Amino acid sequence: MPRLRRSTVAPTEAALEEAALAHLARYATTRAGLLRVLDRRIARWAKATGAEEAEIASARVTARRVVERLAAQGAVNDSAFAEARARRLALSGRSAVAIAAHLAQRGAGEEAGPAIEAALPDEQAAIAAALIALRRRRLGPFSPDPAAHRDKALAALARAGFSRPIAEAALATAWEEAEALIARFRRG
Repeated sequence: MPRLRRSTVAPTEAALEEAALAHLARYATTRAGLLRVLDRRIARWAKATGAEEAEIASARVTARRVVERLAAQGAVNDSAFAEARARRLALSGRSAVAIAAHLAQRGAGEEAGPAIEAALPDEQAAIAAALIALRRRRLGPFSPDPAAHRDKALAALARAGFSRPIAEAALATAWEEAEALIARFRRG
């Protein structure tokens, strides 16, 4: 299939808004993430056309205006993104530290605190997240011989960002209790 040629016309506000809406239709993102998408689009246009710095700067200002307008309309919501992503990451066995790093990378660092608090509201939730991480690696209560791999499990949880008390509590949990705790965490 032949590749379509990109336009050599400078990206207009309408074209950037259309590109932003197309991206939002497929992906959840933050204002910073959407701005990166539009900046890459502008960079491709600039490279293809040899645009001058003034034209590139003007296009970037237009992109920022488009992103701010979409945020004001509610099409881009950093706090909703942070809450949803934090919950999903917690349910996949990520620690508060790992969730905060992920959200900061995505441009939702300011909303990370409340989002993490909602996703991991108490120590039991953090232990459940640690147990999910252990289950994925078949360590701790999910290992045939938990005592033999205790140091390996502690190291894995430390690398994942779990504190020592949370890791110790997760490793001290029996298999049946661990499954029940994970089930309650996923429901809740």
